[in-house]
Amino acid sequence: MTRLVLALALVVAAAAPVRAQTPDHDAAYAVVTKLFDAMRARDTATMRASFVEGASLQSVGAAGVRTDAISAWIGGVAGAPAGLVLDEKLANPVVQVSGSLASVWVDYWFYAGDRFSHCGVDAFVLGKVGGDWKILSVADTRQREDCPPYPGS
Repeated sequence: MTRLVLALALVVAAAAPVRAQTPDHDAAYAVVTKLFDAMRARDTATMRASFVEGASLQSVGAAGVRTDAISAWIGGVAGAPAGLVLDEKLANPVVQVSGSLASVWVDYWFYAGDRFSHCGVDAFVLGKVGGDWKILSVADTRQREDCPPYPGS
Protein backbone atom coordinates (compact mmCIF):
# COMPACT_ATOMS: atom_id res chain seq x y z
CA MET A 1 0.00 0.00 0.00
CA THR A 2 2.82 2.41 0.90
CA ARG A 3 4.47 1.79 -2.48
CA LEU A 4 1.19 2.48 -4.26
CA VAL A 5 0.73 5.80 -2.43
CA LEU A 6 4.34 6.78 -3.18
CA ALA A 7 3.94 5.85 -6.84
CA LEU A 8 0.74 7.89 -7.13
CA ALA A 9 2.39 10.86 -5.44
CA LEU A 10 5.26 10.72 -7.93
CA VAL A 11 2.85 10.55 -10.89
CA VAL A 12 0.90 13.56 -9.60
CA ALA A 13 4.09 15.53 -8.98
CA ALA A 14 5.43 14.72 -12.43
CA ALA A 15 2.16 15.78 -14.06
CA ALA A 16 1.99 19.14 -12.25
CA PRO A 17 2.94 22.08 -14.44
CA VAL A 18 6.33 23.57 -13.70
CA ARG A 19 6.63 27.31 -13.96
CA ALA A 20 10.00 28.63 -14.91
CA GLN A 21 11.42 31.41 -12.83
CA THR A 22 11.49 34.51 -15.04
CA PRO A 23 13.25 37.85 -14.83
CA ASP A 24 9.88 39.39 -13.82
CA HIS A 25 9.58 36.80 -11.03
CA ASP A 26 12.98 37.80 -9.70
CA ALA A 27 12.32 41.53 -10.16
CA ALA A 28 8.97 41.39 -8.32
CA TYR A 29 10.52 39.56 -5.38
CA ALA A 30 13.48 41.97 -5.41
CA VAL A 31 11.08 44.85 -4.67
CA VAL A 32 9.99 43.06 -1.49
CA THR A 33 13.52 42.27 -0.35
CA LYS A 34 14.65 45.82 -1.18
CA LEU A 35 11.76 47.18 0.94
CA PHE A 36 12.95 45.29 4.01
CA ASP A 37 16.62 46.05 3.31
CA ALA A 38 15.60 49.72 3.27
CA MET A 39 13.66 49.27 6.52
CA ARG A 40 16.75 47.80 8.23
CA ALA A 41 18.79 50.78 6.97
CA ARG A 42 16.02 53.30 7.83
CA ASP A 43 16.05 54.43 4.23
CA THR A 44 12.51 55.73 4.21
CA ALA A 45 12.86 57.29 0.74
CA THR A 46 13.54 53.86 -0.77
CA MET A 47 10.72 52.35 1.29
CA ARG A 48 8.28 54.99 0.03
CA ALA A 49 9.46 54.55 -3.58
CA SER A 50 8.57 50.83 -3.39
CA PHE A 51 4.83 51.66 -3.29
CA VAL A 52 2.36 53.24 -5.70
CA GLU A 53 0.51 56.27 -4.38
CA GLY A 54 -2.54 55.07 -2.51
CA ALA A 55 -1.13 51.63 -1.70
CA SER A 56 -2.87 49.83 1.13
CA LEU A 57 -1.66 47.98 4.23
CA GLN A 58 -3.87 45.58 6.18
CA SER A 59 -3.21 43.23 9.07
CA VAL A 60 -5.53 40.27 9.47
CA GLY A 61 -5.95 38.62 12.86
CA ALA A 62 -8.37 37.22 15.39
CA ALA A 63 -9.72 40.73 16.08
CA GLY A 64 -10.48 41.30 12.40
CA VAL A 65 -8.81 43.46 9.78
CA ARG A 66 -6.82 46.54 10.70
CA THR A 67 -5.95 49.04 7.97
CA ASP A 68 -2.96 51.34 8.37
CA ALA A 69 -1.50 54.02 6.13
CA ILE A 70 1.78 53.16 4.42
CA SER A 71 3.03 56.58 5.56
CA ALA A 72 2.31 55.65 9.21
CA TRP A 73 4.39 52.47 8.89
CA ILE A 74 7.25 54.36 7.26
CA GLY A 75 6.97 57.07 9.93
CA GLY A 76 7.20 54.38 12.62
CA VAL A 77 10.41 53.11 11.07
CA ALA A 78 11.85 56.63 10.98
CA GLY A 79 10.81 57.24 14.59
CA ALA A 80 12.18 54.02 16.09
CA PRO A 81 14.86 54.51 18.76
CA ALA A 82 18.30 55.32 17.37
CA GLY A 83 20.43 52.23 16.89
CA LEU A 84 17.47 49.81 17.02
CA VAL A 85 17.54 47.63 13.90
CA LEU A 86 14.09 46.64 12.66
CA ASP A 87 14.64 43.35 10.87
CA GLU A 88 12.00 41.40 8.99
CA LYS A 89 13.54 38.07 8.00
CA LEU A 90 11.90 36.35 5.01
CA ALA A 91 11.68 32.71 3.95
CA ASN A 92 9.75 30.43 1.63
CA PRO A 93 8.61 32.99 -0.96
CA VAL A 94 5.98 32.03 -3.51
CA VAL A 95 5.92 34.43 -6.45
CA GLN A 96 3.30 34.41 -9.19
CA VAL A 97 3.48 36.66 -12.25
CA SER A 98 0.97 37.22 -15.02
CA GLY A 99 1.85 40.04 -17.38
CA SER A 100 2.04 43.22 -15.33
CA LEU A 101 0.55 41.73 -12.15
CA ALA A 102 2.48 39.80 -9.52
CA SER A 103 1.91 38.41 -6.05
CA VAL A 104 4.46 37.52 -3.40
CA TRP A 105 3.47 35.33 -0.46
CA VAL A 106 6.30 35.00 2.06
CA ASP A 107 6.76 33.83 5.64
CA TYR A 108 8.41 36.34 7.97
CA TRP A 109 9.94 36.69 11.43
CA PHE A 110 10.19 40.23 12.82
CA TYR A 111 12.92 41.30 15.24
CA ALA A 112 13.39 44.65 17.00
CA GLY A 113 17.12 44.52 17.60
CA ASP A 114 17.89 41.06 19.00
CA ARG A 115 14.39 40.69 20.45
CA PHE A 116 11.92 38.50 18.54
CA SER A 117 8.60 40.32 18.20
CA HIS A 118 6.27 38.28 15.98
CA CYS A 119 5.96 36.11 12.89
CA GLY A 120 3.43 35.62 10.14
CA VAL A 121 2.88 35.82 6.43
CA ASP A 122 3.17 38.85 4.15
CA ALA A 123 1.04 38.86 1.00
CA PHE A 124 2.08 41.51 -1.53
CA VAL A 125 0.30 42.49 -4.74
CA LEU A 126 2.55 44.29 -7.21
CA GLY A 127 1.96 45.97 -10.56
CA LYS A 128 4.37 46.90 -13.29
CA VAL A 129 4.23 50.68 -13.54
CA GLY A 130 6.35 52.44 -16.17
CA GLY A 131 8.43 49.29 -16.53
CA ASP A 132 9.11 48.92 -12.79
CA TRP A 133 7.42 46.69 -10.23
CA LYS A 134 5.67 48.65 -7.45
CA ILE A 135 3.70 47.43 -4.44
CA LEU A 136 -0.05 48.02 -4.79
CA SER A 137 -1.00 46.45 -1.47
CA VAL A 138 0.32 44.36 1.37
CA ALA A 139 -1.60 42.30 3.89
CA ASP A 140 -0.08 40.40 6.76
CA THR A 141 -0.80 38.14 9.66
CA ARG A 142 0.89 38.62 13.02
CA GLN A 143 1.35 36.12 15.78
CA ARG A 144 3.52 36.17 18.87
CA GLU A 145 3.08 32.52 19.86
CA ASP A 146 3.52 29.20 18.10
CA CYS A 147 5.97 30.64 15.60
CA PRO A 148 8.17 28.10 13.89
CA PRO A 149 11.88 28.80 14.19
CA TYR A 150 13.34 31.03 11.51
CA PRO A 151 14.98 28.62 9.02
CA GLY A 152 18.08 30.84 8.71
CA SER A 153 19.00 30.63 12.38
